[in-house]
Amino acid sequence: MYELAIIWDWLGFAIRWLHVITAMAWIGSSFYFIALDLGLRKAPDLPEGAHGEEWQVHGGGFYHIRKYLVAPERMPEHLTWFKWESYSTWLSGAALLMVVYWAGAELYLIDRTKVDLAVWQGIAISAASLGVGWLVYDRLCKSPLGERPTLLMVLLFGLLVAMGWGYTQVFTGRAMMLHLGAFTATIMTANVFLIIIPNQKVVVADLKAGRVPDAKYGKIAKLRSTHNNYLTLPVIFLMLSNHYPLAFATEWNWVIAALVFLMGVTIRHWFNTRHAGTGNPHWTWAVTVLLFLAIMWLSTAPLRQGDLDEAEARELSASERVYAEAEGFEEARDIVLGRCSMCHAREPVWTGVRRAPKNVLLETEAEIAAHATPIFLQAGASHAMPPGNVTWMEEDERRVIVAWYRAANGG
Repeated sequence: MYELAIIWDWLGFAIRWLHVITAMAWIGSSFYFIALDLGLRKAPDLPEGAHGEEWQVHGGGFYHIRKYLVAPERMPEHLTWFKWESYSTWLSGAALLMVVYWAGAELYLIDRTKVDLAVWQGIAISAASLGVGWLVYDRLCKSPLGERPTLLMVLLFGLLVAMGWGYTQVFTGRAMMLHLGAFTATIMTANVFLIIIPNQKVVVADLKAGRVPDAKYGKIAKLRSTHNNYLTLPVIFLMLSNHYPLAFATEWNWVIAALVFLMGVTIRHWFNTRHAGTGNPHWTWAVTVLLFLAIMWLSTAPLRQGDLDEAEARELSASERVYAEAEGFEEARDIVLGRCSMCHAREPVWTGVRRAPKNVLLETEAEIAAHATPIFLQAGASHAMPPGNVTWMEEDERRVIVAWYRAANGG
């Protein structure tokens, strides 16, 4: 079990690295094709069925690109499909969700001050919400609202706000932000997997069979692709938010998330307009700054930390009792209180620290027991904490933490 904690942490790191790599590939190709699509120009020598063309220069060479709204008359021998970037991003993200939030549900997912959920219940809500969200969104897109894209976008925004509010009623603030990002990413990948790629395959099959493809398939795919375009930047923010308690741990975290989605619209609108060559809407800069200032103001609301007396009176969970009753806990607890709690407190006393880093609180026995693995990894197996060893934690003290953790895990 002692070695498992280290292996598991490295596994999480590896999956996170993979997730970042695949996300870069997906977002990069998505942004490229949006810019390409908006930058297409008419030309007198375009072949029949071609919508526009663009000349590009990169890496010392020139590229001549043409787009067909439906399909060319003849299917080319080589056709590159852009889909695996999306699939691998979602799959690696799902794996990371399981490794961090499902395996660490008692610490990162469930907030028993809101709803006293069993671990399996929290995981079930987590998994089901992602699938249900896609079903609701897909139904809206396939309804007559699909012919009214602006209204559909407004309803999609309302759905995302409602999900953010719902998540914060049952999960920790950190899990709320992450799940709202995963909810949105599920919609985006499902758009690719269930709508865009299947429609393109229908067109390819028609071409091979000598039939004229129906233009409706391209229109449907275009609608979903537009949604993905505007949702990308908020997803990145939500995935990064777990490092910033001012974003996820405040009273109005779900409102902050809602404003981030609006910022995604204003930022992408500026880029889209510029790429289309139809203007330079500087007003989007002002709106984005105002939205960000509103987020900063909302973050000054009280953090969701709970009362210290209530925290001290809380009954320990079964897993917390394992660490609290293990040999060496009292000594390790005193070390944490002496070396860590000046920052990791509801009212930090360390100069310059106004909020507990990552909203990790280490003031009670239950809180220290709950964070046993992070304490071991950060201050026992490594010297990451305290940062710069500003509180002068001794090597003997680090060995005490390691011994306590190993004793709790039978090692």
